[in-house]
Amino acid sequence: MNSNEIIDLLGGTKVVAEIFDISPPAVCSWRKYGIPQDKLMYLGATLEKETKGKLNRKQMFPKNWKIIWPELIDK
Repeated sequence: MNSNEIIDLLGGTKVVAEIFDISPPAVCSWRKYGIPQDKLMYLGATLEKETKGKLNRKQMFPKNWKIIWPELIDK
């Protein structure tokens, strides 16, 4: 899933800007340059829920998901 798809899934530029309390133009730049890793981590659980597990945190962060979300280790 690319940045545009993620932003659209979450409700669009304005909604994502409100989630992070930043300006819509900042989110527009993510459409072109990608969503920063720290922002993706913040959205990880929401994206997993919204995609019904198609995009999950283990896939998105294969190297460090255990550190970020240790509660997922047993799942």
